[in-house]
Amino acid sequence: MPKLKAHKGTAKRIKTTPTGKVLRGNAAMNHFKMKQTRRGKRAKAEDSQVSGKMARNVKRAVGI
Repeated sequence: MPKLKAHKGTAKRIKTTPTGKVLRGNAAMNHFKMKQTRRGKRAKAEDSQVSGKMARNVKRAVGI
């Protein structure tokens, strides 16, 4: 049985840590930033962790 192809769209949007955690970026960081508070913009600038079964599904789609 051949290897499965990685989902390239997902692969471009996520990062993995050395310990295997899956990180994703946050939405609403391209424009309309004047409506957001400073605190909200700083919080969204950092990556968020994907957890649970969603992380497992992402790893499977990317081939990790």
